Amino acid sequence: MDKGTLDRWIEQLYQCEPLAENEVKQLIDKASEILINEENIVNCHAPITIVGDIHGQFHDLMELFRIGGYSPDTNYIFLGDYVDRGYYSVETVSLLVALKVRFPKRVTIIRGNHESRQITQVYGFYDECLRKYGSTDVWTWFTDMFDYLPLGALIENEIFCIHGGLSPAIDTLDHIRGLNRNQEIPHEGPMCDLLWSDPDDRVNWGASPRGAGFTFGLDVSQQFIKNNGLRLLVRAHQLVMEGFNWTHDRGVVTLFSAPNYCYRCGNQGAILELDENLQFIYQQFDPAPRRGEPHVSRRAPGFLL
Repeated sequence: MDKGTLDRWIEQLYQCEPLAENEVKQLIDKASEILINEENIVNCHAPITIVGDIHGQFHDLMELFRIGGYSPDTNYIFLGDYVDRGYYSVETVSLLVALKVRFPKRVTIIRGNHESRQITQVYGFYDECLRKYGSTDVWTWFTDMFDYLPLGALIENEIFCIHGGLSPAIDTLDHIRGLNRNQEIPHEGPMCDLLWSDPDDRVNWGASPRGAGFTFGLDVSQQFIKNNGLRLLVRAHQLVMEGFNWTHDRGVVTLFSAPNYCYRCGNQGAILELDENLQFIYQQFDPAPRRGEPHVSRRAPGFLL
């Protein structure tokens, strides 16, 4: 696949125009070749910018790039949950995958709990693919590719990035490196926990209200950080109203990069910029102006995944 073709696709996707079905297939085939050769934990270097959940909110992704910089000028780690909920999951995930293929050393994309066959059939991506392409082939290709996504990223051996959280079955990063990730997200077990768990004010492990993964306390995160010589855990997965939220004595930070989540929650989005010395700068942003976006009345779910 030549760079000119990729550049043309990326420019088209920046305009929120989806690729043709045969182009999506070519893109996903190339992306799968790249992703399958990456480790479960991708080693990354500063300076770099970390992004939380996006959930198909394409225009807010454009606002994020306007604030944080475009690839390849800015190095990025995206922490998963590219699809579902928002109206433009197809364009969002297509663009991020195209950027990954075009700049594989400057763009890191890891797996979120929504990069899953089961979840995307419930929360929108499946229906969107069917509506925009007239078949489920594009959904099948993307969800097959999701099985190749890495589970985490490690910045300068000090900052560990994951979508969800920790697992009682995992003590070290080497345990994560040894997992078989090339599968649909299991309903339980360490891989499931990494994508579904949340930090909590209570100590030790607890049952998760999500029905998958666990809650984990300050004692758990501190022990994991100590065991692995880390400085910080960066994760996404939870709506936080300011776009970022410190917890566990500033040992864990949650990032959420979908402002006004589900077009109704009123939250800000945020990204975390790390300079060469691993100093933090948070960039908060509000929803991008929208023109011609469909007005869809949806009943609020009891619990936002």
